[in-house]
Amino acid sequence: MSRYSRITGTGSYLPPRRLTNADLVAELATQGVESSDDWIVERTGIRARHFVDAGMFSSDLGVQAAQQAMQAAGVKPEEIDLIIVATSTPDMVFPSTAALIQHKLGMAGCPVFDVQAVCTGFIYALTVAHSLIQTGTANKALVIGAEVFSRILDFKDRTTCVLFGDGAGAVVLEASETPGILATDIHADGKHSGILCVPGHVSGGAILGDPVLKMDGQAVFKLAVGVLEETARASLAKAQLNEADIDWLIPHQANIRIMQSTARKLKMPMDKVIVTVDQHGNTSAASIPLALDHAVRSGKIHKGQTLMLEGVGGGFTWGSVLLKL
Repeated sequence: MSRYSRITGTGSYLPPRRLTNADLVAELATQGVESSDDWIVERTGIRARHFVDAGMFSSDLGVQAAQQAMQAAGVKPEEIDLIIVATSTPDMVFPSTAALIQHKLGMAGCPVFDVQAVCTGFIYALTVAHSLIQTGTANKALVIGAEVFSRILDFKDRTTCVLFGDGAGAVVLEASETPGILATDIHADGKHSGILCVPGHVSGGAILGDPVLKMDGQAVFKLAVGVLEETARASLAKAQLNEADIDWLIPHQANIRIMQSTARKLKMPMDKVIVTVDQHGNTSAASIPLALDHAVRSGKIHKGQTLMLEGVGGGFTWGSVLLKL
């Protein structure tokens, strides 16, 4: 008998501190950096984002999202037998953020680990969890995307610091007798690593290199639009479906222009695209599960609908998951 996996619950969490474009522009002005609400909205579609306060970390955000997802799924912490956390902003070098979340949830014993694929991280993590459930290694998995990108931004670079926000999203993925995840498709090409990176690390107790985010926006845009179409079509082909079978497109929330371009290539109207970038900014690995949870809780997405999740991020990484909720 075939073994499948299905999402049974979703959750998300945003830190309380919300900054509109006007708030952020005012803060940047104190550092001699000029920007404006119009400039940000026109280029990105972003109007607000959430930042953590001092003392709050990716694990704290992830715990809140995980608790919501477990509650929605009707699953107790002791029933979870796998935790995978997608993050580029872990609490510490090690142990994994997943281990810290496991402990904060009052759990012990099950395997836990982080996945680092930047903005595609949740797609990678969901793919791995699906595979482990298919093989019988796990039955009920927590898959979490959690980020505090505000800690790695250069607030003297207006082209990047206005783009990102903090947050977490999570799903419970359970073994199922009927298909939930229909197809997955993941890729990477390290030759593009320089167009989106944080080129610093810790050595001998000191930071070597540059520990803030660097991005070539035009290069990222050009690459992203192409690979997002390709990976979506690859997942559709694996499931023997076409664009018309997709009820909702849930892309990584990087930039409204990238999302619009991808929708056009897939012949999907924007009213079938879940958009949260305007209120959350780019929350990297958290953006897809955040958008999914908000759409489920707002009543837009219903059980039984077919969803295309897709992301692209530093590495360069990209991928998609086609699923029936």
